[in-house]
Order: sequence, then structure tokens, then C-alpha cells
Amino acid sequence: MRIRVRGPSGQSTISLDDSASIKDLQDQIAEKTGLATFDVKYGYPLKPLELNNYPSNRIIADTGINLNGESLIVAQKEGATRPGSDGMPQHATTRPAPSQPSMSQKPKENTADDPPEIASPEHAGTFVLRVMPDDNSCLFRAVGAAVMGDMDTMVELRSIVAGAIQSNPTEYTAAILGKKPDEYCAWIQNEDSWGGAIELKILSEYFNIEICSIDVQTLNTFQFNEGAATRCIVVYSGIHYDVLALSPSDPPYTHANPLAHGDTKIFDAVDPVALAKAKELCKVLQSKHYYTDTSGFTVRCNVCGGTFTGERGATKHAAETGHYDFGEAS
Repeated sequence: MRIRVRGPSGQSTISLDDSASIKDLQDQIAEKTGLATFDVKYGYPLKPLELNNYPSNRIIADTGINLNGESLIVAQKEGATRPGSDGMPQHATTRPAPSQPSMSQKPKENTADDPPEIASPEHAGTFVLRVMPDDNSCLFRAVGAAVMGDMDTMVELRSIVAGAIQSNPTEYTAAILGKKPDEYCAWIQNEDSWGGAIELKILSEYFNIEICSIDVQTLNTFQFNEGAATRCIVVYSGIHYDVLALSPSDPPYTHANPLAHGDTKIFDAVDPVALAKAKELCKVLQSKHYYTDTSGFTVRCNVCGGTFTGERGATKHAAETGHYDFGEAS
């Protein structure tokens, strides 16, 4: 399992086997954050994760809490003294998520350090990447976090997409969708199905907002429903979507709030600074290889074991077989 940890020094990612224990998790958190004692919160809305309530040798999977892809907020326990060390270097893995099939990848050695935070004195805040969970709904979570203030509205957003397709049969034909409209509507409402450009277009028009998608690998910018008065910005790292946020902060505006409270995720479309800051952040991500090149890497179908080249090969296999669970082949 992969778990993202956000501590006082920044963000990192830890990887644990399915047989990992509570102690294994606690040791990893301590190593990554440099904290000897700590409190942990998780979920949305945040709730305490009381690790000390479990025996240290309890297998995490046996607790009934699914932490795979979860983001943990770690803070020094009240009254505790933090060691002199600033902690271990922070690492963010190259991350799974979409176009269509679900792909999970192993971390690469040359992945980014902590996702960058870009100072914006013009906005009295800090632009930061709000990382979406590693599940099959990252696009819907990213858009939901921006336009609805809630990243857990995936089912509703999937339903909106299906309704728009059914209401516009002349626009959303089988040739556009890659399958019959009714089949596509049933497919996109499945929690294992990943969205892409079609979904961004529909959601931008439904909410009458421009959705600006920036590709980390190429730095290309794609604008859906261009001309709307407001925009939100999502960041696409090859097979994953995250959302850009402006966190209120104090001068010199270089440290965002680790929590999303008070974030601004919708900007005036005529504000050139917000888009420029977003591109600056993506350029840093690109320099740290915070993306997956989906055109040439070899993927393995976790359902049948077949191997395919790139996202195109995986997508073709998914369409032919209905298999949507893929991983990077070793």
C-alpha cells in the first residue's frame, strides 16, 4: 500500500506491504517526519487515526481501515519535543491516474521531492498542489474539490456526465465516445472508470466554469469552456489529476497551510497571475519528473496478466475485455 504523509517539514510517500503492522506504519511516519511522538488525522473531513489504540503487531489490513492511497496529516503530539533533526528528505511518487483504464505504478527513483509551493504576494498566499487520493476517481475528486468544495462528490459528477451524454446524442456519438452512448454512460458511472477530456468538457459546461488542465510532462495547457468568467486549474501528471489551490499565508508566502481549510480553488478567468503561477508550479514538477510518460512504458493487466505498451495499448485491451486494473510491468 502507498500512503501519503504530510508533516511539519512537508509531504512524503511511504510504501508498505499488505502484511505491514501498526508498528511498521508508526516507524515509517516517525522516519519521514522526524517526530518521535505524533498525532495523525485522515479522511475527509479529517478525523483522528488512533494508532496507539491498536496492538503494535496488529496487521493494518485487519483494522478495517483502508489506508491505501490515503493522505495522513501528522502533527507533533501536544507537549512533545521534536528531535533536532529536520527529518528525512521528502518524496512524492509518480502517481497513478487517468485517461481511461486504472493504472497503478511503482515509485520511481527520480520522482519529485515535496510538491512545490509557489509564493504569490499578489494574492497574499501560496499556490500549492492539493493531491487527490490514488483511486479511480481523481479527476472527479479534483473537479469536485474546486467547484463543489468537496472531493467526495464523485458519484454525483459521474451522474452529471452520463446525463449530459444522454441529453446530447448528436454531439456525443459512438465515434466520439469510443463505444455506444448507453454503454459509455453505464461505464463512466462505474467507480473503476477514469475520466478524461470528455468529462472535463461536460463538467466545465455544466458548472459554467473554465477548467484549465495543465500537462506536467509537456506543460501544454488545455482549456475547457473557455470564455467563462471563472476558472479552476487541474494538474495532469500522465495518469493522475490533482487540483491547484491558493492557500492564504503570511509573508514571504512560501509555506502553504498543510490543510485545505481556507483554500481558494476558483479564480477569475481574467487573472493572468493565477495561471502564470500554476504554470510555474508545473514547470518545477516537470523538472522533478513528477509525471508518467504513458506512451512508451510497459503495463501489465492485473486481471489476466497480459502486457501492453503504453496507455494506448492498455486502453485498447480495456475496451476489448472490460479489464480496467493495470500496473507498471517490472
